Amino acid sequence: MLLISWNIDSLNAALTSDSARAQETRKVLEQIHYQRPDILAIQETKLRPTGPTKKHKEILNELFPEYDYVWRSSEEPARKGYAGTMYLYLKELAPKVSEPKIGAPDTMDDEGRIITLEFPEFFVTQVYTPNAGNGLKRLADRQVWDEKYREYLHELDEKKPVLASGDYNCAHTEIDLKHPENNHHSAGFTDEERAGFTQLLDAGFTDTFRKLHGNVEGVYSWWAQRVRTAKANNSGWRIDYWLTSNRLDSKLQRSEMLDTGKRADHCPILLEIDL
Repeated sequence: MLLISWNIDSLNAALTSDSARAQETRKVLEQIHYQRPDILAIQETKLRPTGPTKKHKEILNELFPEYDYVWRSSEEPARKGYAGTMYLYLKELAPKVSEPKIGAPDTMDDEGRIITLEFPEFFVTQVYTPNAGNGLKRLADRQVWDEKYREYLHELDEKKPVLASGDYNCAHTEIDLKHPENNHHSAGFTDEERAGFTQLLDAGFTDTFRKLHGNVEGVYSWWAQRVRTAKANNSGWRIDYWLTSNRLDSKLQRSEMLDTGKRADHCPILLEIDL
């Protein structure tokens, strides 16, 4: 089974804009389609609460004609057109779909951050983890989120093996970002967020990239758009992950990043597993 996960930074813009960036994003979508993944997870769709518009649906059907899709959007009392997730999957798969609420603080449960697909022998779930925010103003809520999300994954794992992906908004170790020395008080690399990610792994999950590649350095999944030289200098962070239940370790085949050329922000991440 081949699975790809990507924080697209607005599916809405990618499908409806003619900007240079939107064109770059559509090229990446075409690259993903060429890979023909069984499942594609997308984070930060930024769709309206009612989901894809008629135009969105037409373009999705052109880009991914072999796929069905489900989505979850941010809805009141959360901000509209914010966060959001989507799955595209080959039509023959027909999973059972759930949109869990995990007891997260503030409006986090209403921001469309988790979708789970259930298959007879395993779960596939994705997450768009809340950012701790400027000045770490959301860090306390983020720590509660991490606890509730860990409990949710553990509950799934007790039923059947889990494949979890998404933008976790956390560089786990110092080799997961280019400049750790400057970022210990930055959102995504605080001691609290890193400890939360460690606790998640300790609950029975494997960071598949590290499992297969060890302590290789200089491999990232996100480069800041606002810093023009970030991508060119590979000054990035690894904050997107494919995690699996530990008992699937022997079935892992590939876990890697997909090249997006000069396009900054997140790149898609790929998992191949023998299920």
